[in-house]
Amino acid sequence: MLDPIPAEASRRSRRSFLTLGLLGLGGVGGWAWLNSRPAVSGVPGPLRRVLDFNGRLNQAYLKETRLAPEFARSRASTPRVNGRIGLAPPLDPATWRLRVLAYGTDQPHEFTLAQVMALPKTEMITEFKCIEGWSVVVRWAGVRLADFLARYPLATRSGRPANPLSPPADLAPYLSLITPDAQYYVGLDSKSALHPQTLLAYEMNGQPLSNAHGAPLRLVTPLKYNIKSLKRIGTIAFADTRPRDYWAELGYDWDAGH
Repeated sequence: MLDPIPAEASRRSRRSFLTLGLLGLGGVGGWAWLNSRPAVSGVPGPLRRVLDFNGRLNQAYLKETRLAPEFARSRASTPRVNGRIGLAPPLDPATWRLRVLAYGTDQPHEFTLAQVMALPKTEMITEFKCIEGWSVVVRWAGVRLADFLARYPLATRSGRPANPLSPPADLAPYLSLITPDAQYYVGLDSKSALHPQTLLAYEMNGQPLSNAHGAPLRLVTPLKYNIKSLKRIGTIAFADTRPRDYWAELGYDWDAGH
């Protein structure tokens, strides 16, 4: 007579093997189906819809009162140089100009680094998070993008200041930031752009930015992964529809919030 325990174990092993096999086939079939769907902004349409849903959730959670945690100055250190797209060749801060295209007309306005630095200075010590999984605390200094757009009201058709607490009805819904060589570009919604911790940064850990970290001026927005914190800003432009974004076109979440 057969021992019932080994027999039952054998039946369960066969059942588990068949179940895992079916799940594996289902996964392969699902992946094949997903890859057969028409691409939207660089990824299969169903996956892009999931990413966009995540972005809408993040937007619903984003408020001017929701701030990234700040840390003691002693915690600050230098982040690794994680990407050099848009940073060649080296740039002379004395000849650099920030180019801003006025919303509705695309009329260009140019600003020197001295003009940017003449605006109220803001410092923050926040966690710089990479989508790869690492993070580091960094001390940043610069001008709030909201303060810049209040002093230079180029984000509205009427020329009214872009007040984050009471945004004008004709405020541009989106803006894009592009490196001088146009090799790297990110898009932001206006709520994220006017957030009190979104900086046009010109200092890191008490020193002017190095070329490798985006001199002379870069974006820092700590409620988003650092793929949004564009180095070496060349042009800021405004848009009615969601602008191009370098990493979103490679399959990442356009919003990139955390």
